[in-house]
Amino acid sequence: MSSELPALPVTFRPGPTRAVLLVAGGAIFVTITAVALLLEQLGPGERLSFIVTAALLAGVLFLLARVKVVADDSGVTVQNIASRRRLAWAEIVQVNLRPGDPWVFLNLSDGTSLPALGIQPGIAKERAIADARALRALVEARSPRDLP
Repeated sequence: MSSELPALPVTFRPGPTRAVLLVAGGAIFVTITAVALLLEQLGPGERLSFIVTAALLAGVLFLLARVKVVADDSGVTVQNIASRRRLAWAEIVQVNLRPGDPWVFLNLSDGTSLPALGIQPGIAKERAIADARALRALVEARSPRDLP
């Protein structure tokens, strides 16, 4: 199994989903800004409000696109929409991606579960399954386990 381990550091991202979000964010910004500039009956304040709204919408999509899971020699960093958490390998007990789950969940040694949005089966299900397996293999290979 160790021959199947990815080389570290490795970054897991929802590639196709990320591309869709980035393109949509850019398209929304450009379209709404163009409409604001082309509508002659709008005043400066209204144009500005259109552009600010476009920037906010694009910003939300860009935030959704930044999710990732980075594994390196010392542990795993989970970057979700509004948070980042660094975990040592020993803190991760299990990597779960069950049928119907929107993303991977990491079961932690403190009894909690951390969603890892960087691996999600939305558009690219097979890739997400392969990424979850790779992360699971890394956790198993790098986390010391006490045997009874």
